[in-house]
Amino acid sequence: MINLLIHSDNYRDIIHSLDMNEPKRSQVINRNQVAILGAGESGVGAAILAKQKGWEVFVSDYGEISEEYKVQLEQHNIDFEEKGHTKTKILNVGQVIKSPGVPDKAPIVKALLKADIPVISEIEFAAQYTDATIIGITGSNGKTTTTNLIYHILKMARYKVGMAGNVGYSFARMVAEEQHDYYVLELSSFQLDGIRFFAPDIAVLLNISPDHLDRYEYNFDNYIASKLRITMNQTGDNHLIYNAKDENILKQMAINGTEALTHAVRPSGLKVSDWIVNNEIFNASELTIKGQHNLFNATCAIKAAMLAEVEIGDIKKALRTFRNDPHRLEKVATKNGITYINDSKATNVDAVWYALDAMTEPVVWIVGGTDKGNDYSALMDLVNEKVKAIICMGIDNSKIHEAFGTQIKIIEDTQSAKEAVNVATKYAKSGDVVLLSPACASFDLFKNYKDRGEQFKEAVQKL
Repeated sequence: MINLLIHSDNYRDIIHSLDMNEPKRSQVINRNQVAILGAGESGVGAAILAKQKGWEVFVSDYGEISEEYKVQLEQHNIDFEEKGHTKTKILNVGQVIKSPGVPDKAPIVKALLKADIPVISEIEFAAQYTDATIIGITGSNGKTTTTNLIYHILKMARYKVGMAGNVGYSFARMVAEEQHDYYVLELSSFQLDGIRFFAPDIAVLLNISPDHLDRYEYNFDNYIASKLRITMNQTGDNHLIYNAKDENILKQMAINGTEALTHAVRPSGLKVSDWIVNNEIFNASELTIKGQHNLFNATCAIKAAMLAEVEIGDIKKALRTFRNDPHRLEKVATKNGITYINDSKATNVDAVWYALDAMTEPVVWIVGGTDKGNDYSALMDLVNEKVKAIICMGIDNSKIHEAFGTQIKIIEDTQSAKEAVNVATKYAKSGDVVLLSPACASFDLFKNYKDRGEQFKEAVQKL
């Protein structure tokens, strides 16, 4: 295992010992009480780890806690509440771990900050309790694919590795229940907002495009700054792999810089033949994920694996055997010559751009959901070139009509996945693609993007 993290003397000065297992990476408040806001995977994982490490733990959720997580909290003898926050209990702790779904503008968070009580993320908390090499991946698009691919490469190379963060189990749960030499973490902007001292040994910054602007006061600069937090604590012993063609990344790096060793990757000009990474030749035709954007994602994954000293033969074998998660340009079926593709994970405009760019046949595009401050102008050229009909799937489709009403003659509204598939099929013909690539969140009609994708697939199979 490589050991890229070396703490400076100044950094060590902020680590205080307690009458419990001593954390290794982050600042510690002397009081041994911790409150956790949110009882989803992140919050419950943090609660389990905190309990294991000797903290007095209290979990509070403003909504209802699922039965699954209630059982887990009870099994670990962790005190919890739901459907509201008891301020007298929460404001009397040494620090608070905030789940990524809890916004900073929530009244309880404002009260905590006013009381000068540290509020950190589960990622920050969990990182204190491991000396493993951490590879962190963030970006507006492609981070799950890249995270999965890096994990797959290290796993194929027989590394003792775990994958967590914004995908799968929480980082805290994994640190509590499994011991690994490497952790590959998908990191959302919400998770990065809550870090103070966390620094991945290898950071991967894929891209930044407008997303979650409703969470960032509709200020894109705030969102950009959030993503760049992945490198803010890195030192010259750490590595940053970044998109050298992304103007938003370059602008923010010019303002704040980074102390990490940098590795630039350019997403354009990657060819099927002569795909060279660090002087090693790879055959892109053997890559199981298609599209120019996935060549870029794979290049970043290869560079991360090389920094982790994975053998080239193991990397090439992993590229040939990798299978991506569902809901990412997932081919569902071909019926009557019409190909149906599930790209439900495409919840912002930039992700849809990549999806449309990868299409070579005429497209009937299913789009819509909960708008996150989208600007659809970046899609105009691709829509004019490739889209023959737009099927809106959401409660409020007015913004989509406004954006494309003068470009596309056929725009219809639907209120379910089944209706959307049926209407799309009406306008498609043999040789066309029906593409679900929503550009929006799913919460108006569905539980989440997975539920949306599954309902789409079920509707296709029943045609």
